[in-house]
Amino acid sequence: MSAGGQVGARMNEPHATAIALLAAGVLIAVAALFSRASGRIGLPVALGFLIVGILAGSEGIGGVAFEDYRLTLRVGTAALALILFDGGLHTPLGALRESIRPAAVLATLGVAGTAALVAVVARALGFPWLQAFLLGAIVSSTDAAAVFSVLRVSGIQLRRRVGMVLELESGLNDPMAVLLTLALTAAASGERVTARGAIVEGLLELAVGALGGIAVGLGGRRVLGGARLAAAGLYPVLTVGIALIAFAAPTLLHGSGFLAVYVAGVVLGNSRLPHHGALARWHSAIGWLAQVVMFLLLGLLVFPSRLLVVSGVGLTLGLFLALLARPLVVTLCLLPFRMPWREVLYVGWVGLRGAVPIILATFPVLAGAPGAQRLFDVVFFVVVVNAIVPGWTVPRAARLLKVGGEAPPAAPALVELQTTRPLNGEVLSFVVEKASAVAGSRISELPFPEGAAVMLVVRGDQLLPARGATVLAPGDHVSVFCLPPDRGFVELLFGRIEEE
Repeated sequence: MSAGGQVGARMNEPHATAIALLAAGVLIAVAALFSRASGRIGLPVALGFLIVGILAGSEGIGGVAFEDYRLTLRVGTAALALILFDGGLHTPLGALRESIRPAAVLATLGVAGTAALVAVVARALGFPWLQAFLLGAIVSSTDAAAVFSVLRVSGIQLRRRVGMVLELESGLNDPMAVLLTLALTAAASGERVTARGAIVEGLLELAVGALGGIAVGLGGRRVLGGARLAAAGLYPVLTVGIALIAFAAPTLLHGSGFLAVYVAGVVLGNSRLPHHGALARWHSAIGWLAQVVMFLLLGLLVFPSRLLVVSGVGLTLGLFLALLARPLVVTLCLLPFRMPWREVLYVGWVGLRGAVPIILATFPVLAGAPGAQRLFDVVFFVVVVNAIVPGWTVPRAARLLKVGGEAPPAAPALVELQTTRPLNGEVLSFVVEKASAVAGSRISELPFPEGAAVMLVVRGDQLLPARGATVLAPGDHVSVFCLPPDRGFVELLFGRIEEE
């Protein structure tokens, strides 16, 4: 290239960068705006992001040519780590203790059982046994991004145990699916893999991941508690760094990074941290951005013309997974816990698949395994079918099975205590329900501990002064200051703490 050509190329680089950023900005903005429309028609938000990516792809109206599986795997893995960390931050320790056993069984035996059942049907549809088991392993786990987003925007307030079992399962079952997929991908690529070796390696990865997550979480708590950063905006930067370390360090030690980053989030989320409320909101926003980027990239990878070829197989497997395999496996796994049949049926129905199976489907493609491209197309079809069939009915099924009710509207205003270090006190926000002990009572009549007080009452669009004569009514949003030893009693009075 001549000197003039080189100069011209350098001068065009800013324009190329601007075009790429413009395309990315438009896609992200459209995906965010489309979430409103998808919510109105009951379509899972994550599926809406995926559709935007498909429409922007090489066979869509956008015409963006993209087929980089390796980049998608790396970006998707980082995005999923941030989503799992955000899920851990919002997991209360008390609910975790209550729901961890059934969720752990679903995340291990449930994943293996689902993989086996799907493999049998895939074999009947003509797949070789090894490819059939690989396909079953890829679609065996529920997706944290899909479950978190659907439960948070569905407008339904599930019974605490039901919601926590679903969230914990989706946060904990990725390691099992990853282990199965990697082992079967290696076998499909011609490597020697023994069942005993895979089981031992899997147990070690889970142990290293759990211990690594606890260690990074405890270390991150000490760092955040002692840090005196120059600006409040640097605290979420630090926690993002902690999340990435929580995923990467155990992974390098042959542990499960997905399990580790979720556990680290749980440890930090249940700690007294500086700017705790702001950090939770920041990571919620980061989690949504990660979802948008991840699903857009996955959508760009899709070629609708190839999906038509596997539509029959994909539809059959997707319906079998949603209607038979998932409910049957969940019922068997939850039998020892004697959960009410309505709750078991709902957990079995809401087994949403999303980005994780599509990301796992890139493993055999990158490894050059036989039939990998067809597997990827089938997996995508299964995910879409599974997202539509159960995903579209999540709120309706909750009402039908009576496992949840309408969630109260978010408070238009909340009081938050911003601190640069943990202090001996906190502000809690509650919504007053009809069954709340405080409903209909004057603030002066409440048996508050010495160190507790109501700070603000929000009723509709009005801010009410927290005076002794103020009567608390159902639907009020109340901000209460209390000392840590009094938190349990205050929660007993007011009930459910509002989400950040």
